[in-house]
Amino acid sequence: MRDVRVVLVGGTSNTGKSTVAEAVAERLGFEHRSTDGLARHPGRPWRTPEREVPPHVAEHYGTLTTDELIASVLAHYERLWPRVEELVTDHARDGAPGLVLEGSALWPERVARLTVPRTAAVWLTADDTVVRDRVRAAGCYEQASEGERLLMDRFLARTGRYQALMVDAVEAFGLDRIDVGGRTVAELADAVLAAVEGQSRPARGGGTGDTAEGPRGGEQS
Repeated sequence: MRDVRVVLVGGTSNTGKSTVAEAVAERLGFEHRSTDGLARHPGRPWRTPEREVPPHVAEHYGTLTTDELIASVLAHYERLWPRVEELVTDHARDGAPGLVLEGSALWPERVARLTVPRTAAVWLTADDTVVRDRVRAAGCYEQASEGERLLMDRFLARTGRYQALMVDAVEAFGLDRIDVGGRTVAELADAVLAAVEGQSRPARGGGTGDTAEGPRGGEQS
């Protein structure tokens, strides 16, 4: 891997971004961070043993349509982008610690326009049934009340729509995409590192690789 200092791992919720990014960071000896830590949007609308669903989160998913939920989260990511770009820029500098940054806020169009050197990017995707099963398992869907199921269903509708829009953008900009399929975390980390390696190679004709200018792609699955 030639001089890459920042690896970006995008994707919709529940595709395993955090787990895979942590594994990649461990292999590279880089820091691991999530865009969720920069600013929170209404989070996952299901109870866990440690957490109840806050009233504002229940209202958010319970009252907005799928289109409104998408518009809300994309507006949040747009407001968040300057902080993401600043973080990427800081870690790409000489002497700075390497960084693996993951999160849904890594919208393909914005990443494609980055001119930060030493940066590579890949997006994880998953079949809608995989995401659905993960969300329902986390939220104990079968034991949940009708109201709790409604919130999970609204979250899943937003998640599916987000991924469809994201995939369209990834393909439009020729970026790297990896389907999680039935792969293990280790296999997905291998795939991410292979994509990063491909982005860091010198371009044909003896020029420098696109990583010197920022991320570039070429879909793989």
